[in-house]
Formats: sequence, C-alpha cells, structure tokens
Amino acid sequence: MDVDTRLLRSFMAVAEEGTLTRAAQRLFVSQPALTKQIRQLETQLGVRLFTRSRTGMTVTQPGRILAERVPAVLAAWDQALRETKGAAGRAARSLRVGFLGSAANEATPRIIAEFTRRRPGWRVEMRQSTWSEPSAGLAAGDVDVALLQLPFPGQDELRTAVLLTEPRWAALPDGHPLALRDVIPFRDLWDEPFVAAPPETGWWRDRWLATDERDGHPVRIGAVADKPDDWLSAIANGYGIALAPASAARFYARPGVTYRPVSGVSPSRIGVAWASSDDSDPVVQDFVHCCLETPWPDETGT
Repeated sequence: MDVDTRLLRSFMAVAEEGTLTRAAQRLFVSQPALTKQIRQLETQLGVRLFTRSRTGMTVTQPGRILAERVPAVLAAWDQALRETKGAAGRAARSLRVGFLGSAANEATPRIIAEFTRRRPGWRVEMRQSTWSEPSAGLAAGDVDVALLQLPFPGQDELRTAVLLTEPRWAALPDGHPLALRDVIPFRDLWDEPFVAAPPETGWWRDRWLATDERDGHPVRIGAVADKPDDWLSAIANGYGIALAPASAARFYARPGVTYRPVSGVSPSRIGVAWASSDDSDPVVQDFVHCCLETPWPDETGT
C-alpha cells in the first residue's frame, strides 16, 4: 500500500492540534480540504483514526498507534529528501538559498560575493518562496539554507541564527495625517485599515498585522495583496497602511508611500536557517558564516 506523505502530515497535524480548524491553519489549507485528506487516509488504511465531536477530534486506538510511528517515518523521509537534493546541488557546485519577501535586502549581494570568494567555482541559487511556506522550502529539502523572518512556524526543528534586528515602521499613503509625525505609537494605528497578506499565508499575515500585540483589538482590513508591487499600490492609493521593516523605506521606496517609525510594537528580526543535519556540511556552514560576518546596513542604510 502506498500512502502519500502529505496525508500523514495532515493526520499528525490533526492529532496534535485536536481540531480541524487549528490543524488547517497550521497547514495553510482549508478545513474542507483537510477533512477530505483525513477521510482519504482512513479509506486507504481501512480504519477509523478519529472520533469526531463538537469539541474536536479525538484519536482512536488505531490512530494512537499510527501517531506514535508517523513522526519517525516523516523525519526519515525528510532527511532522505534533503540528502538526495543536497547531493545533486553539491555535484553541480550550487548552493540553493531560499528566502521570503525581501529577506536580507541590501546585504544579499555582499553575502553571495563573500561566499563565492571562499568557494571559487560555486554559485548561489536564490529561490523566493511564497509567504505561506514559513521555512522557504528548507523543511522540505528544496533549499540548503534560508534567509527568513524570525520566528516562524517549525523553527524549533531547524538551526537558526539572528542576523539583524530592526524596528518595524509604518508605510502610509502620502498625505495621511499620521505621516506628519516623527514617531507613531502603534496604538494610534489600531483603528486604521491595513493592507494584509492573503488569509492562507497564516502566520505571515498575522505577523505583519501584529495581531498578538493589539490587546485583543480587532484588525481592520482595507485591502489584500500577495505581491510587493500590489502591496505598495494599495497603500499609495489610500486603501490602507501596513507595518514593514525599517529597511523597507529604502528597499521599497516609491512615490505615494511614506514610511514612519512606530513605537510600542516588537522589532523585525532576520535570520539564517539550516537543517541540523548540515551542522557538519562545510558548504552550508561557509554560507552561514558569510551571513554572520557580513556587515549589515544600519537603520540609515549605511
């Protein structure tokens, strides 16, 4: 019998979360799609894995046995994928680097230049991931190392190092009354409409809406954008404001958008991440060291 590892991951998410709603949010899928996957797995195995009730999903005895075995199976499969794909990259003398958003911004060319100086003949292949993939492909073995916003879901299963901590600023349309202030208290933004990432991006959307730093105050969504250009256009056209790293004022400068510092909200942190199995990989560690040793621009861009 062949079982899709995707179904096993869905099963484990439901078993660990206890509800379809939380498991669907964790997996960035719709609840109906997740329900279909669980039923598909139960049909393939010929056993009932959960008892459903109004309070959630309770694992059955057969389900408990499967839940005890699946993590090791998935870990072994993930490791096999990482080693296989990594070997192909090593043969081609190519290091695959995943990233989300603008990631390392101005520092990226310097990191790559230092890496190629240390590793002549090697090249760095930058792979941008969607906001719904927290590890930028690292967890799936699609990349060897990643430049990411910290923290992110699944971070505890990977190695990480903080590269840069910078304040979060507000991106506002020109002419917005708050754009005249030198510093804006985050509380003064709570009632403003925000330009948000799509709901399916889950943690990324919540991170840049600062949903857990509003004392329960609801978020107003003025527009939804899934690309930087659309995000900037929505702000410039007055559909909403947004939080962004301070460096966005340089990296995403454009007419119609004003950036201002914000107080009372946690900073943005950029980090480098890699699999623990690559602690002894000299190529991956060379790249990590290049990230750690490369000078980063300060808040003024120097």
